[in-house]
Amino acid sequence: MTARILDGLKIRDEIFAELKDEVRLLTSAGVQPGLAAVLVGDNSASQLYVKSKIAACEQLGLASALLTPPASVTTLEMLAIVEDLNRDNNVDGILVQLPLPPQVDAKRILEAVDPAKDVDGFHPVSLGRLVSGRPGLVACTPAGCMEILRRSNIPIEGANAVVLGRSDIVGKPMALLLMHANATVTICHSKTRDLPDIVRRADIAVAAMGKAGFVQADWVKPGATVIDVGTNTIKDPSEAERLLRNFPARLEKFRTKGSVLIGDVHPDAVNTAGAITPVPGGVGPMTITMLMSNTVKAARLRRASPRVSATQSTASAR
Repeated sequence: MTARILDGLKIRDEIFAELKDEVRLLTSAGVQPGLAAVLVGDNSASQLYVKSKIAACEQLGLASALLTPPASVTTLEMLAIVEDLNRDNNVDGILVQLPLPPQVDAKRILEAVDPAKDVDGFHPVSLGRLVSGRPGLVACTPAGCMEILRRSNIPIEGANAVVLGRSDIVGKPMALLLMHANATVTICHSKTRDLPDIVRRADIAVAAMGKAGFVQADWVKPGATVIDVGTNTIKDPSEAERLLRNFPARLEKFRTKGSVLIGDVHPDAVNTAGAITPVPGGVGPMTITMLMSNTVKAARLRRASPRVSATQSTASAR
C-alpha cells in the first residue's frame, strides 16, 4: 500500500484563491490588509523566508512593509519599533522574524506586539484564547496542519491523535486544535515511555520534534494519517543513504545537490500510512499561507469589515 499524498501546494493554492476574493471585498470597502515584517541583521535564511512572505502579500494584494534594524539593535530599540507598529492603523499584522540577536530579549519583544496584530499567534493572549476556545489568531503551522486535514477529508472527530513535540509554536497549539475538533489527543516528548507503541495507536500522527526520520515506518498504524512538520537538511552521505535507500531517485538527487530535506518521519512510512504529507511540499507551504490568512483575519476583526462566504471553511481552523 502506498499512502495518499496530502499536497500542501495544492491546498495553498485553494486558500490563496479564497483570500484573493476576500481581499478584493475588503479593498472595495476601503480596507487594504497590511503586514509589517521586522527583520534584524543579515541572517540569509531569515532574509529568504521574509522575502517569500512579502512576495505572498504582493500576490494576494496585501500591503506590506519591511523594517530592517541592524544586528546591533537593542531590546529598547526593538520595543520602540514594535510600539510604532502597534499604533499604526494601516498595519494589521506584525511579524517579528526569529531568531533575534542574543542581546535582544525575544520573549519581551513578542509579548509587546498588540495581540490584535499577532499574526504569528505567539502572544500569550493568543495562546490563552486558543486554550479557552475563543476566536483569535492561531499559530500558523498548526493552523495549516488543520487545513490539510480538513480539506483532505481526514476524519478528526473521535480519532486518536498523537502529537510528537510539545513546543509553544507547534506541539501545544496543534494538540489544542485537534482537541477542539473532538479528537482524543496524546502529546509525546523526549521523556515519553514506550513511544513506538503510543504512535502505533494513532489514527492521526503529527510529528514535530525536529529530528530527521525519527518516526520509523513500523511505528505507523497501517492506514493512519501522518502530518510531518519536520524540515531537516541532511548533508551527510551515510545519513542520506540510511534514510533514502528505498528511494533511488531522491538519493541520486542528493548526490548531485549535496543536500536533501527530510521530515521527522522516515520516508519509508509512505508504504505504511494511509495518507501522508510530503517533505518538501506538505506542511511547509501552509505556514506562509496561514500567515496571510491571519493577516486578512486580523484586518477583518480589527476593522469589523465584511467578508466573503467563500472563506468560511478557511476560517474554521483559525
